[in-house]
Amino acid sequence: MSTQFDLIVFDWDGTLMDSAARIVSSLHAAGEDLMLPDRSDAECRNVIGLGLYEAINTLHPGMDPKYSMRFADRYRHHFLVASPLPEVLFEGVHEILQSLESRQLWLGVATGKSRKGLDRVLEQTRCKRYFHSTRCADETCSKPDPMMLREIIEELDVSPDKTLMVGDTEYDMEMASRAGTAALAVTYGAHEGHRLKQYKPLACLNSINAMASWLENNV
Repeated sequence: MSTQFDLIVFDWDGTLMDSAARIVSSLHAAGEDLMLPDRSDAECRNVIGLGLYEAINTLHPGMDPKYSMRFADRYRHHFLVASPLPEVLFEGVHEILQSLESRQLWLGVATGKSRKGLDRVLEQTRCKRYFHSTRCADETCSKPDPMMLREIIEELDVSPDKTLMVGDTEYDMEMASRAGTAALAVTYGAHEGHRLKQYKPLACLNSINAMASWLENNV
């Protein structure tokens, strides 16, 4: 086991999987289906990491719950079925996870995805075997609430000060801060570095290779 961390918890979209463009385009398409006011790419990228209904309510405050459900249905259709944009792991993710696994570290995922969505991509990417605990926004509180991270920590019986949260959004950074864990930020996903640095992560890295190197040398 590592002397510094025993548990590494990863965000999924924008951290391990290159899916931001697909998410943004699906949010646009769902809004168009319901003839809602258009939102910019930046506004759509901003909500990546939140649970779907939290994202919808951020983009369209005060929306009637019935319309939120319709929006969610249309989003799922575009994201899962209709979008032509790729949804793939960043190059090198398997190698990173294999390296951490070989060092007998606990690994987890804390994500804004639904349970169905996370299970689907874990199977498709053959990553399921790496993770000892996962939490999704539709089975606990959405980020930046710290509950999903705390549940992973409690399930694996690891202390917060031996836990590292890795993510690409300020929701990940705030969740880690509120849960009392360390955080590692990456800027190749949804949010810009200046937003992540305000939460004082251990490092703010601009590539998957930089993340691999940091984890190899510091965990």
